[in-house]
Order: sequence, then structure tokens, then C-alpha cells
Amino acid sequence: MSKAVKLLQKMKANPKADWSQSNIKTLVKAFNLNLRQRDTSHAVITNSSGQHITVPMHKPIKPVYIKRLVELIEADNEF
Repeated sequence: MSKAVKLLQKMKANPKADWSQSNIKTLVKAFNLNLRQRDTSHAVITNSSGQHITVPMHKPIKPVYIKRLVELIEADNEF
């Protein structure tokens, strides 16, 4: 099992943990998502089917955004 899949499982099991920007960027890269952040505190993450979420990229990242990111990844991939 890859590092990214393990990270995704940990996020799904505990969205209230102290997740960082680097954790989100790791998943974005591993699951071929598009991340757009232009000199702002928010990032728009889009999957291949066009679904997107906007995530405030300041710490701590709230659990609701972690849950939405997990849903976005699972909508695009089968596990």
C-alpha cells in the first residue's frame, strides 16, 4: 500500500487531527488532482471529473475540508 493511500485512510479515520498543507499537497499529487492557489489563502482542488472544493490553506485545516477532500478523491478513484 502506498504512502498516499495510508495517509488518505488516516484522514478518513480521523479528520479532526492536525492536518497540514503538505498533507493535502501530498494527496493532490498522488491522486492526480489539480490544485490552484494564486497568492491567496484558499486553494481550489479539482478532480478529473470536474468536481471541486475550496480549502482554506491556513493551519489548522478544519475537519469539514478534510472530509470533503476524502470524498473528492474517493469519487474519482476506487478503493
